[in-house]
Amino acid sequence: MPLLMLKDLPRYECLLEAARNFPDLDPSACEAYLNLLRAGDEAYRQSEAFFSEHDMSPGRFTVLMLLYDKLQGEPLPQTPADLAEKAGVTRATITGLVDTLERDGLVTREHDSGDRRMMLVHLTHKGHATLREILPGHFKRMAALMAPLSEHDRKTLVRLLNKVAGQAAAMATGAHSHSTAATV
Repeated sequence: MPLLMLKDLPRYECLLEAARNFPDLDPSACEAYLNLLRAGDEAYRQSEAFFSEHDMSPGRFTVLMLLYDKLQGEPLPQTPADLAEKAGVTRATITGLVDTLERDGLVTREHDSGDRRMMLVHLTHKGHATLREILPGHFKRMAALMAPLSEHDRKTLVRLLNKVAGQAAAMATGAHSHSTAATV
């Protein structure tokens, strides 16, 4: 679900003007942040549109990908709790996603043979086939979205985004840094 609803971002001059009234507003930080949100929203819209063409949601796709062993190209059963942890969502959210995936025949739930109290979610043959059908177009769409960036630009972008993600994680745990001496 997109986060930012602004079609046109404020000009830098407007941010400078606003900083006069709000001393904590750092115009360059605000500009970078708003552009980050807009780019994320646009990328998300592209993914959402693609998945919609395949009767899929980003959440359902994420669960399918978590059940798919990327190295072997084979299904990899997991518990709902593991799926929730890896997806960064609640168990209730995973339960809802697994319910609809199971209804559509893309996954099954079975008791773990080692511990009957535990459930394992398995990718079905239909789920595996669905991924193999969707992934080429998904990868093509990702490549097209990133096409304007050189390999060097992409590596720089990843490095910078990891810094922002690290700062967000630190802020979430209350250990955020006020350092502005980051290197690029």
